[in-house]
Amino acid sequence: MSTAISPTAYNYKVVRQFAIMTVVWGILGMGLGVFIASQLVWPELNFDLPWTTFGRLRPLHTNLVIFAFGGCALFATSYYVVQRTCQTRLISDSLAAFTFWGWQAVIVGAILTLPMGFTTTKEYAELEWPLAILLAIVWVTYGLVFFGTIVKRKTKHIYVGNWFYGAFIVVTAMLHIVNHASLPVSFFKSYSAYSGATDAMIQWWYGHNAVGFFLTTGFLGMMYYFVPKQAERPIYSYRLSIVHFWALITLYIWAGPHHLHYTALPDWAQSLGMAMSIILLAPSWGGMINGMMTLSGAWHKLRTDPILRFLVVSLAFYGMSTFEGPMMAIKTVNSLSHYTDWTIGHVHAGALGWVAMISIGAIYHMIPKLFGRAQMHSTSLINAHFWLATIGTVLYIASMWVNGITQGLMWRAINDDGTLTYSFVEALQASHPGYIVRALGGAFFASGMLLMAYNVYRTVRASDPAEAEAAAKIAVVGAH
Repeated sequence: MSTAISPTAYNYKVVRQFAIMTVVWGILGMGLGVFIASQLVWPELNFDLPWTTFGRLRPLHTNLVIFAFGGCALFATSYYVVQRTCQTRLISDSLAAFTFWGWQAVIVGAILTLPMGFTTTKEYAELEWPLAILLAIVWVTYGLVFFGTIVKRKTKHIYVGNWFYGAFIVVTAMLHIVNHASLPVSFFKSYSAYSGATDAMIQWWYGHNAVGFFLTTGFLGMMYYFVPKQAERPIYSYRLSIVHFWALITLYIWAGPHHLHYTALPDWAQSLGMAMSIILLAPSWGGMINGMMTLSGAWHKLRTDPILRFLVVSLAFYGMSTFEGPMMAIKTVNSLSHYTDWTIGHVHAGALGWVAMISIGAIYHMIPKLFGRAQMHSTSLINAHFWLATIGTVLYIASMWVNGITQGLMWRAINDDGTLTYSFVEALQASHPGYIVRALGGAFFASGMLLMAYNVYRTVRASDPAEAEAAAKIAVVGAH
């Protein structure tokens, strides 16, 4: 039984801005990914210029895909979800606007500095100190907006999706601030506050939890809202969602040392990271199973609803990559996989299959509601996008699995006299066909984003501003 309350407009403007920029940065970040993948097939694509080399463009690709595309998707969905589940407007329109423009400024800063070689050299934390400080300010402001909105909520309970968003915001701030502690020596150069093995440990505490909180916990918040909404089914188990939330955030923070097997890191720390990574399988699959089981009684909708298909297939890739990760954390497996393309395949199983696909599904769900339309311009285009994304992801990760295992076996092969059987160049030559397939898979995925951009453009162009504003009214208290 729903009850009418006085209409209060949500702040959909900032959600629209972040949603549109998710698509824009997705195209640029993935397009750059295809370009650098092509450089590994045709090295001449470096053009013999310092700022177009793989080493300069690869960190820009990761920053654009993780922080620009993924970050904008998280901002857009968290602002949308927190308003609808708390039945109240964001606590401050001006602070929300600052997070949008501040985040875009950080991304533009990355585009300007990384190709020029200004970098801390830390994985996923390459931005030099002025940009790192701006990012921290924007992020703390984001936390104020998000938690301030929860404090003024009209509902009694805090929906579980907001627990995941909240944890991702708090832990990301902690990781970023601690890992970026440094001594600036010029405007574009700083030295880490830590040294040696300590620096490596803190970097991978940050690096793996950028995956664990930015790219997992935040997107699980997305899953807990958009999967039930699109399936029109209640979440399978609310109890399971709470149990796996606390298990996930308790365990994930310990997994970083699995990036440092067989290094100068103390052996006990490596073993602890391995053990925690293996245990992490349980809460990870708790989330995957909860999302999948939400479709009980609604599986038939997959035949006609490509948006739901994006969301469900993303969960399948999440389940797969969170099985693969703990397996690769085992020292004996890691001795084969580390430094090979298998790691690249694993990252992209999560990045393309889980993060990108659930983001795309969520954006397709939100855009019509944000712009006052009944549905997206073209369902058939969403369907085409789904198949391009799925085939592209499978081509990408399968080629990297084959390459990675090939490389690992060739590097460890020895002759009877103890000399290496293969040179590094021979392993590289054996990898070449896989690089061609990887570039093709990436091109499939990126071309799907172009279809999405056209579909979003046509949907937005057909929208009525008055209808869009009407869509931002709370007319009825129901199951948001």
